[in-house]
Amino acid sequence: MSVLSTKVQGLLAEPGCGRNQAKSARERRAGCQNLLKPGAAAGGCAFDGAKIALQPITDVAHLVHGPIACEGNSWDNRHTGSSGPLLYRTGFTTDITALDVIQGGEKRLLRAIREIIESYDPPAVFVYQTCVTAMIGDDIEAVCQRASEQFARPVVPVNAPGFVGSKNLGNKLAGQALIDHVIGTREPAHTTPCDVVILGDYNVAGEFARVRPLLDALGIRVLASITGDGRYHDIACAHRARVSMVVCSKAMIHVARNMETRYGIPFFEGSFYGVSDMSDSLRQMSRLLVERGAPETLVARTEALIAREEARIGVRLEPYRAHLAGKRVLLVTGGVKSWSVVAALREIGMEIVATSVKKSTPEDKQRIQGIMGSDAPMIDDLPPRDMYRMLKEGRADILLSGGRSQFVALKAKVPWLDINQERHHAYAGYDGMVELVRQIHLTVNNPIWQQVRRCAPWDAAAPVRKAV
Repeated sequence: MSVLSTKVQGLLAEPGCGRNQAKSARERRAGCQNLLKPGAAAGGCAFDGAKIALQPITDVAHLVHGPIACEGNSWDNRHTGSSGPLLYRTGFTTDITALDVIQGGEKRLLRAIREIIESYDPPAVFVYQTCVTAMIGDDIEAVCQRASEQFARPVVPVNAPGFVGSKNLGNKLAGQALIDHVIGTREPAHTTPCDVVILGDYNVAGEFARVRPLLDALGIRVLASITGDGRYHDIACAHRARVSMVVCSKAMIHVARNMETRYGIPFFEGSFYGVSDMSDSLRQMSRLLVERGAPETLVARTEALIAREEARIGVRLEPYRAHLAGKRVLLVTGGVKSWSVVAALREIGMEIVATSVKKSTPEDKQRIQGIMGSDAPMIDDLPPRDMYRMLKEGRADILLSGGRSQFVALKAKVPWLDINQERHHAYAGYDGMVELVRQIHLTVNNPIWQQVRRCAPWDAAAPVRKAV
């Protein structure tokens, strides 16, 4: 556990983290002082965070070393799509038993790795540590190294047992596993001056398929996607990219910084949500690529594509403005969506009642203020009781959030739309903006809400009883 502790402390003191940038050098060396509390893993432990960050790599086998419940509870918790391999959709677990707890589970793990390689022949196997196997002392890093030598196949240890921290820390440990064991281990067949790496996009609902054609039209090649719709060999070659774009800054900022330090790859933070943010991301990407040796005509071609797409999408969005302008939205999410979705909704005239910033970096908050002004309604924490009160009082016409908040909205009889990773609709890119607006329109103007708010016939017809 000493190696894991050192790794965790290094990630908690990550200089690229927005919180750490506001600390002194002494405070950064001390690391994060927010100690875990009982129940703090609710909403995702470190193992869960590591699994959801890496499972979108579609062609590798993801093997969970632990009880079967760990694999069952973490499987398919993000609706990520694939344009090819489907091995990531198969769940693998060592399913350790009480006897393994007593005698150790390392031999069982080695047998499981052998069975996966013989049966599925994946380019690599990712092995995830869990709480039980970490507490009994199973050394997955030693087993993975032995398996790599024995089977001549990369076997990557993801040492992120749930008890070490939150889901966000698990995201970081997953990224560190890629830095330590994957990125830079292979060379691409060829490179181009327009090779980029996309970091922190998970291809939820297959939405990157709305973005990739735009990059293809500009001649920009996605050398690797980390990790949505990713391929092991592509990620291993990611160190030869010219530019990297960070979509989810809280999860993968340390990967971008390490790639910049080790390989000289500059990065920028952007978003694929909303018309203006999509355009800004394309502009930044093309500008950095030109600085790194891409043809100077790339900037002009990018502006031409942006003008064409914005005009096309403007026509498609216009019919929805009359139905949604002035509608009030309560946005309960975090990270990049706390500001990018705000910008997207304001583009069609919707009013943001408040946006949560519990999982947002200081840079995310600055972006919100840049969009909405210095008095932007940002909420650090919104308990369900307060959320219910806001909705019940009619201060918002719709709630955009993750699945955990849907029942608060339904109890308050207010429309709700999933905006987080469990959603089944793709919102990225220009066409994704149209889909987001269409779904909001269908939800907030659904006649069912008039029905559920109406008194039941027997209540309306019941005579009023006078007090005796």
